[in-house]
Amino acid sequence: MINLELNMVLSRSSSATYLRLCILSALGVCAVSATAATTDIEVVNAKELPQVELDEIVVTATRTPTKTSNVIAQTRVIDSEDLKRFQGQTVMEVLRRQPGFSIKQDGGMGQSSNFYLRGYDSKRVLVLIDGIRYGSMSTGQPALGLLPADQIDRIEILYGASGSSIYGSDAMGGVIQIFTKGNNVEQTNFSVTVGVGSHDHYVYGAAAHFVNEEGAKLSLSASRNQTKGISALENRPGNDKDDDGFKSDNFALNASIPLTQNISVGATGLFAKSTTEFDNFSFGPGPNAEIDHENGVVSAFSQYENDKLTVRLSAGQSLDKLDNKVGDAFDTKQKQANLISTYKLPLGKVQAGAEWLQQEVDLTDNTPSASGKDKYKINDRDIKGAFAGYQLNEDTYDFQANVRFDDNSQFGNETTFGLGYAVKLAPGLRLGTSFATGYRAPTLNDLYIESFYYVPNADLKVEKSKNVEVFIETNTAIQNTRLTAFNSDVDNLIDNRYDNNIKKYQALNIDKARLSGYSFTSDWQLSNILFGGQYTRTNAEEKSGTNKGKQLVYRPENTGLVYVGYRAANFDIRTEAEYVGKTYNVADNSTFIDDYTLFNISGNYYLSPNLTWTSRINNLTNVDYSTNESFGQYASRYNQDGTNFFTSLTYNWF
Repeated sequence: MINLELNMVLSRSSSATYLRLCILSALGVCAVSATAATTDIEVVNAKELPQVELDEIVVTATRTPTKTSNVIAQTRVIDSEDLKRFQGQTVMEVLRRQPGFSIKQDGGMGQSSNFYLRGYDSKRVLVLIDGIRYGSMSTGQPALGLLPADQIDRIEILYGASGSSIYGSDAMGGVIQIFTKGNNVEQTNFSVTVGVGSHDHYVYGAAAHFVNEEGAKLSLSASRNQTKGISALENRPGNDKDDDGFKSDNFALNASIPLTQNISVGATGLFAKSTTEFDNFSFGPGPNAEIDHENGVVSAFSQYENDKLTVRLSAGQSLDKLDNKVGDAFDTKQKQANLISTYKLPLGKVQAGAEWLQQEVDLTDNTPSASGKDKYKINDRDIKGAFAGYQLNEDTYDFQANVRFDDNSQFGNETTFGLGYAVKLAPGLRLGTSFATGYRAPTLNDLYIESFYYVPNADLKVEKSKNVEVFIETNTAIQNTRLTAFNSDVDNLIDNRYDNNIKKYQALNIDKARLSGYSFTSDWQLSNILFGGQYTRTNAEEKSGTNKGKQLVYRPENTGLVYVGYRAANFDIRTEAEYVGKTYNVADNSTFIDDYTLFNISGNYYLSPNLTWTSRINNLTNVDYSTNESFGQYASRYNQDGTNFFTSLTYNWF
């Protein structure tokens, strides 16, 4: 909901030493757990164990199937095995534990949230669901805190701005693509899941997957996720003292039919309808204030493919409908059509495509301002885009080049491009670099909407960026390790600033900003032992104005995670330590939010070939922490949960 960032100086203490001790403790706990667990299980052949694929096929980075070992930009894959650990949780909980990510959340599950990737917030990271843009046209943010991880088959993350020359606006900081369940179904099966957790958290759902001999596939799933929740705001009196619950009904569809040997058609859909209670302290007393939210994506496609040519035509629509019952209601729609073709040459392959996007938002004014009824000066816009690219993957090097042209009906024309090159110094060892440009148009809310706490700015300029990355990577059968250095120079970065004169927020352009740093990731599998970790250092700095040299708010400089796990034939277990460094929460950096370290443990036990027991315990040491805290007249500290658990049973019929 409403995030108020006001001034008050607090003293803090560093915990770098504590982090090191925590990481060592986490490794020790899990190692002991794994060793103890092996004493009573049958010794199995390594070939019978579930395997981790360290060199997977991705499509988001290049819009054509490519091995991760040939992708130049940093890429991360969260597959169905990884997602099992997050049953009963949302996509936001999955992302917060990935390299370079941090979050800001106004309380527990379902509450308003935002994520940051290498210093870019979610407005500047394009989110796709099965290839279709997903997010709010009003705020510009995707509601990933409302999407259940249970209905997702896979998530691919493309880091950096190389996606801008492929996908266009909003991909300055990266691209996240979510794939609904059903893409890789191999046999007909049915499943039911029931789960229970802390704070009266209940999940129940069912899924059905059908496959026939001709290769037609249909996947359907439905689930209910509800919790009594925790109190969003700390130490609030009266009605705000109550717990803030969340409930969501979720549905997913994935279907494909091969019409001939070369032609297939299909459709996908993901929909969530939720209600979230919140603390409405800014609007006066009132128990059980609620937000009703509907969001999702539907799409259809047809594809032709032979040994050299692939042509895919898809069309779809995303929606985001929000009504908080005490403020304005917004109804966002994004209608899209994409045509993409890829042709294999004797050396490499070329790609070309065209896109059409219509964005629109309707406003129901429930809180007229003193100047009259709130409305958008412009409430829709069209973007027409065309792009072309060339990709070459050889034994000794990889090369990628892309260029894209966009015509925005509101802001005119923009051209972006990207170049990348990587050389293989030895088997499994690569060194590479890339350069890319990016841009993002202001959201309609930033431009036109006035509210209780916000004033519009119709003079905002388009953000533009120049981005450079350099990396070294080693990829073998047992590990993947990568060190990436990145630098983004951004002109006209849009940021919300509090004006003490009018006591409201307004979006303003920062003339110059720089987002730079480095990211280290390493994942290993030695027989049935898995371990690794990641660390990202981000310097998100203003380079102009009165706050020149200061860090941008809510971008922690240090984030990291280490894990160790054990995977046997009938169970797996994983322990992790997650660290987020101190985070400045006002533009002049006079106050900040404390750093924190969380310990989590998760596991699956396969009771039979049909029955799986999944459990997760978060924040084992019951750390009291916050990701959103403000001071001054409207001082508030949003709670995060202490030690909490979730456990579930899933039964499959094959």
